Amino acid sequence: MSRLIVISNRVTAPKGSTSGAQGGLAVAMAAALRDRGGLWFGWSGEQTDHFTGHINFQRNQGVTTATVDLEEQDVQEYYDGYANRTLWPLFHYRIDLAEYEREFAGGYQRTNQRFADTVRPLIEPDDLVWIQDYHMFPLGAELRQRGCRNKIGFFLHIPWPPRRLLGTLPNAQELVETLFAYDLIGFHTAEWLDSFRDFAVHDMGATVDEHGIARLGDRCVKLVACPIGIDAAEFAEMSKGVAARLAYRRMRDSATGRDMIVGVDRLDYSKGLEERFLGYERFLIEHPEERKEVFLLQIAPPSRVSVESYQRIRTSLEQISGRINGEYADVDWVPVRYVNQGYPRDQLAGIYRAAKIGLVTPLRDGMNLVAKEYVAAQDPADPGVLVLSRFAGAAEQMGEALLVNPYSAEEVSDAIWQALRMPRDERVRRWEALMEGVQRQDVTWWASEFLGALERVELSEAAE
Repeated sequence: MSRLIVISNRVTAPKGSTSGAQGGLAVAMAAALRDRGGLWFGWSGEQTDHFTGHINFQRNQGVTTATVDLEEQDVQEYYDGYANRTLWPLFHYRIDLAEYEREFAGGYQRTNQRFADTVRPLIEPDDLVWIQDYHMFPLGAELRQRGCRNKIGFFLHIPWPPRRLLGTLPNAQELVETLFAYDLIGFHTAEWLDSFRDFAVHDMGATVDEHGIARLGDRCVKLVACPIGIDAAEFAEMSKGVAARLAYRRMRDSATGRDMIVGVDRLDYSKGLEERFLGYERFLIEHPEERKEVFLLQIAPPSRVSVESYQRIRTSLEQISGRINGEYADVDWVPVRYVNQGYPRDQLAGIYRAAKIGLVTPLRDGMNLVAKEYVAAQDPADPGVLVLSRFAGAAEQMGEALLVNPYSAEEVSDAIWQALRMPRDERVRRWEALMEGVQRQDVTWWASEFLGALERVELSEAAE
């Protein structure tokens, strides 16, 4: 079996099973690396005065990590700049927030070149190379230029925008052309794959055959839709652990008999938090008899605090939640509990289990694992109801949820009302169908499907 070289912007060293703090990608990568051997390479998250290419190797829980420090200019231009102020908003359909600066694009390319220079000597001839996400679109091409003839796969964890939106990106065709250096590109959904294919065919003159092989010039790459999952069995078991039970009891005690609606999202404009608050407010207006029977707990840890658009979303949410509480609260009830901090996954499992409704309403999301975690944490005998945006990638798999248009406050309000009034037998039926899918297409399935497809790439399709 070939070794695996995983490359991502950030590297998450495996932690003990009691930490409850690892996300889905970290779990999948650690499991695959333990199975195959190899290493996980990327940015350490730290800065250095001068980039040297020095690699810090560590081994934790059977996984070898290799990290490098970046210069401040790299972080500003590659990470804060092109990745998160240009690509992220554009790929989430927010061209109004996308910033196009030559310095950003230059820093993005330079940093990917530095990654390629540093990791190339670590790659052995038979290794499989798996590159993750939008931070590293051109890395495969950079490795090819340095003589790497290995099979290289790329997985995109965010949406791929429609061709007309992508066309607003300066040098969009050059960026997409670099993706033809890969042998396999994975997307969470058929919709994102179709958007990529449309741009490649109509704007670049590529062809795509019935087997999903895209050809451009003398290069070809296989396209697959392969939705990521969670470690469903582990998360379900975690929801019964000590930390989860304590969190569950804490939430139920503080609810004092009221039904809890929960939202858990990184503080980001793509998550639809403003629209969610307004939809919940519409519910309070339309159903005044429910005002003291329910409350919304929104957990939203800050992210990318140096980016202005993230500062604006935080200010806006504080204003909206404050206005709602000022308008509708009473001395013994507050309609919105808005918390700007994160919690370990084992505690979140208990919080999810205590919630009558999981409100997952992003405006656009590549997948959304919170929806799957909410399902996995539920009590099989008395599960809660998942309300899910139809614009999340997860909606393609989770049709038994109450699917809503997050831009419509009325739809969100109606779904909350329907969920609160849903009979237990219907809740159980919907949950069983959702849980079956979450378990069947879990994170191990995802990694196995992608790596299996990469291994099966024909030699004629691999790098020449």
